[in-house]
Amino acid sequence: MYEIKTVNCSCDSFFLSLPLFAQQNSNTWRKSDNLIGNWKGEGSGKPGQGEGTFSFKLDLDKNILVRTSHSEYPATKDKPAGVHNDLMIIYRDYTGIPDKAIYFDNENHVINYSITYSGKKNIVFTSDKIPNAPRFRLTYTIMDDVTVNTKFEISKDGENFFTYIEGESKRIK
Repeated sequence: MYEIKTVNCSCDSFFLSLPLFAQQNSNTWRKSDNLIGNWKGEGSGKPGQGEGTFSFKLDLDKNILVRTSHSEYPATKDKPAGVHNDLMIIYRDYTGIPDKAIYFDNENHVINYSITYSGKKNIVFTSDKIPNAPRFRLTYTIMDDVTVNTKFEISKDGENFFTYIEGESKRIK
């Protein structure tokens, strides 16, 4: 009988804490709310002029934010047509703040990012410093309710970034 009461107390504590967790969870993505949805855009840069789509969707009971992206670059006289697909998972650190992300793409890149928020308009993903490897920065700037500017930058020395590609996207859903 004693063991059953112990289990019941543990279960009661667990279920009593659920509303508190759910309340914390509902505010977690507040700074990223403007990005949630489906987007279509055009951009230009080192890979050439291209177009694509991306989406941000909450998943796993709103515990992670998942971004998927698909871009196409037409052939030019100097290079063949190209396709780029990627997946990024944004997650909370131990404090509950969504300030980490991991990125994967069809070119076999894996990038770990730290996230900073500049006001209500800028979300900046900066890759971790790795010796003898380039550093990356991905910035989303919210222009208005239906427009976002995306800029992807690279740094060979870890400090000085150059724009690799930049473009505007419009919300489609």
